Amino acid sequence: MKNILKLSVIVALVVASSFTANAQKIAHINLDSLISVMPETKTATQSVQDYAKQLETQVTAMQTELQTKYDDYQSKQNDMPALVKASKEKELNDLNQRIQDFQQQAQQDYQKKSAELSKPVYEKAKKAIDQVAKDNGYKYVLDTSTGIVIYNEPGDDIFMLAVKKLGITLPAAGTTSPSANTPKK
Repeated sequence: MKNILKLSVIVALVVASSFTANAQKIAHINLDSLISVMPETKTATQSVQDYAKQLETQVTAMQTELQTKYDDYQSKQNDMPALVKASKEKELNDLNQRIQDFQQQAQQDYQKKSAELSKPVYEKAKKAIDQVAKDNGYKYVLDTSTGIVIYNEPGDDIFMLAVKKLGITLPAAGTTSPSANTPKK
């Protein structure tokens, strides 16, 4: 009985140590918080704000021009010949359309500029996270701000094993398949 108890304890310790040896180190980080404290973020944010002010100044100037021309048109429209009146109305409508087009383009340019300036900051943060994970033996790092994996060690891709388990036959190599982007083992 005493030997069975010793054997049970030894087996339990061996099993526990094997689970510990195979344990995956997982870490988490709030990437948004990390990026917000980086000095590069302040610089990028200021550059984007300056760019937005330039665009806003241009829109304001165009709107002022439209308002001035509209006020002039309103004050003189009763004395204008029909042809001149129609020409002025077309000019006002064209200017209004240009303002709307400019505002749309400005919004797109603002978003592009913001993404362009944010990308190097994100890449620097990602590089630091990858290095910290490698240095500290983490297998996975989760971003708590989005809930996605932002770092993982290369591991076994079980796609083909799952396909086999499901009894799926894939098309021959060289043909399009849903797993075309998945490397095969």
